[in-house]
Amino acid sequence: MMNSAAVYPPPSAPPADMFGTVPGYEGTVAGGGGCLPPPMPMEPVAPPQPGPAPEDWSVPSLSEDVAHEAFKSFASSNCCWSKSPANDGVITSMEPFNTYRYRLETFTESRSTEWAHKPHEGEPADFYTQTAPRPWEIQATAPSLFTNHTEEIRVPYTSSIKECHTCHASGTMQCVECHGNGFKPCWACDGSGTKSGVNCSSCDSTGKDSCTECNSRGSKDCETCEGKRQLLTYIQLKVEWTDNVEDHVVQQNSGINVDDLRSVTGKELFKNNQYLLYPLLGFPNPAIAEASERLIKDHQSKYAQTSRILQQRQKVELIPITKVNYKWKGDSHVYYVYGNENQVSADNYPATCCCVIQ
Repeated sequence: MMNSAAVYPPPSAPPADMFGTVPGYEGTVAGGGGCLPPPMPMEPVAPPQPGPAPEDWSVPSLSEDVAHEAFKSFASSNCCWSKSPANDGVITSMEPFNTYRYRLETFTESRSTEWAHKPHEGEPADFYTQTAPRPWEIQATAPSLFTNHTEEIRVPYTSSIKECHTCHASGTMQCVECHGNGFKPCWACDGSGTKSGVNCSSCDSTGKDSCTECNSRGSKDCETCEGKRQLLTYIQLKVEWTDNVEDHVVQQNSGINVDDLRSVTGKELFKNNQYLLYPLLGFPNPAIAEASERLIKDHQSKYAQTSRILQQRQKVELIPITKVNYKWKGDSHVYYVYGNENQVSADNYPATCCCVIQ
């Protein structure tokens, strides 16, 4: 008979105190390494700056009909609200509060390492057979620009084999459902074998039910090694691509919550992207120029130390905002219509219960 040593090769994992001595990974792996510093970045190149504001840098005024329809659609989307304010309210005035939004996106790639393991399925142990590539030398295909994505890669020449630490190389673990007995007390007679003074027909008076969790074996395959008894241990490289987005909305004093504007689009006035951006120092609106300079500086300082900046993109939009004053049942109320999508904000909608008398 073939002995177990012939079926399961002896563990080849390095001692624990050697885990941090893989060339290029010293001090980066034990317990899970943090983000690894990328190669030195290049300096940004100044692109052409925006000129004077073109004549079409404006949005048409919102008509009362469009404002009214947007309000009725908004009220209808809230099933428990009375529709009367939206249907019967009379618009008394409309005020535009259009504003600029500057958006900066910095698309980064970060890399971190940690020790990982999987059930050993015959893979060769290649630890120290060649020098392992360093984290930033390993090829990883980035997704489309400005798309979040994560990829995990087994680092070549770091794999070793060791006995499963969970089951101590037995391949099985005691079934927790039946505590290793292979059966459980009968559900009908609670293990007594009788029910209401007569023999229990559910368990044939044995008081036992077979454990369906382990098929009456009393044990299950070890979840860590999946019954393989051994694990392949290796350094795992985690590559994360992240679109870091930050907005600045120029103050407009309309009363609308600025957070509402995050979900809408506006009229695009300017957009450019390149490896590293240069601030929009010549932009006609000083608040946008200041925001561009501040955010680009912050992003390059914040992300360049722990990530590789792959691309940056900046965009300026003119967000339409209209404050609508209306009367319903003799009282004055306000709602806002904003964005190209004509979204509505009405924090003080006067009839938020459909039981209101129409």
